Amino acid sequence: MNDLTQTPEMLIGAMAARARKAAILLADASDAAKAAALRAAAASLRAAKPDILRANAKDMERGAANGLTSAMLDRLKLDEGRIDAVADAVEQVASLPDSVGQLVDETRRPNGLVLQRVRVPLGVVGIIYESRPNVTADAASLCLRSGNAVILRGGSEALESNRAIHAAMVEGIASTGLPADAVQLVPTADRAAVGAMLRAAGLIDIIIPRGGKSLVARVQEEARVPVLAHLDGINHSYIHASADPEMAKTVAVNAKMRRTGICGAMETLLIDRAFPEAASVVSALLDVRCEVRGDEGVRALDPRVEPVDEEDWDTEYLEAIVSARIVDGLDDALDHIAAHGSHHTDAIIAEDAAVAEAFLRRVDSAIVMWNASSQFADGGEFGLGAEIGISTGRLHARGPVALEGLTTYKWLVRGTGQTRP
Repeated sequence: MNDLTQTPEMLIGAMAARARKAAILLADASDAAKAAALRAAAASLRAAKPDILRANAKDMERGAANGLTSAMLDRLKLDEGRIDAVADAVEQVASLPDSVGQLVDETRRPNGLVLQRVRVPLGVVGIIYESRPNVTADAASLCLRSGNAVILRGGSEALESNRAIHAAMVEGIASTGLPADAVQLVPTADRAAVGAMLRAAGLIDIIIPRGGKSLVARVQEEARVPVLAHLDGINHSYIHASADPEMAKTVAVNAKMRRTGICGAMETLLIDRAFPEAASVVSALLDVRCEVRGDEGVRALDPRVEPVDEEDWDTEYLEAIVSARIVDGLDDALDHIAAHGSHHTDAIIAEDAAVAEAFLRRVDSAIVMWNASSQFADGGEFGLGAEIGISTGRLHARGPVALEGLTTYKWLVRGTGQTRP
């Protein structure tokens, strides 16, 4: 019986069993072996560029026919430059220090026992994602580098692209002697396979969803496996009264418009009532064809501003739309972020260091920035290599999840014959 004729439970069970065997081998693989495998995978991605582009063209054609938004098509699209960037990211992960085996801490007890905490892989990681085919390579490289086997389930809209990228990655990995089953791609677009992964307690050690709100909500609701996730990227940029006007304008435009479809994009702009150049910031966004939906104070700044409604404050647009509000100082901005933020990324633009430090302390988000675009909310920009996602939870890992976030720890206890009285 081949994979495509099995029930989803049988399919995922068989894949997880192979992944577990691969994970045991990976956990014992040397740093050099894992790095070499990823460098080979990067070379294979570059060599397979024509195949990947042909596969992506099929996905783009089908996506356009199915009415995907421009933002979703942008996430899906690959070109030679993006493939090169994917391969570069894989090589960057290969060059990162190995987290596995790192000594977290060490103590010697009065009885002579030596206790160490050391980093170890999580085991078998399941990743469920949508649209962005680069996730296939990012997830594969991060999981392998951290000694984990991974089962990938990409979205149907990127099916052909994911298959081509996966095939290239596995070819490179296997050529160095590491197990091909370390990176597996679910071969069907059947949504029942997602349910089978979510119920695979004891077979899959952790699920990481990357995609829209409906996907992540389903994963968090149905999973019987631990989940590492965030729902929305409702990110705020607060322009304080002390902000440098030119910086405020440049950062706000970049935070919204550099790439509107990523989770780090600014969705709400908060402008201090005492900031003297509010109109120029709003106009700068409008001039680059960003729709601004504002409260009465913002609408008074430019006649092109559309009225905002309450739903806008809780909306992750992922398009060239931003909600905007005039706030009365830091506390008002903090209250708005606490009421409507998603604990992902929030930023302040300010020259007043005391105000900025207060913002950094008081905003309860995974990433809090001062005088920087929220578009920097990315593992690569943090020097972590390709990221596997942004976690807004408070357990295990928070913010960009890369190598360290894909490990846990175990205790090693060394004695000389001690017994407990």
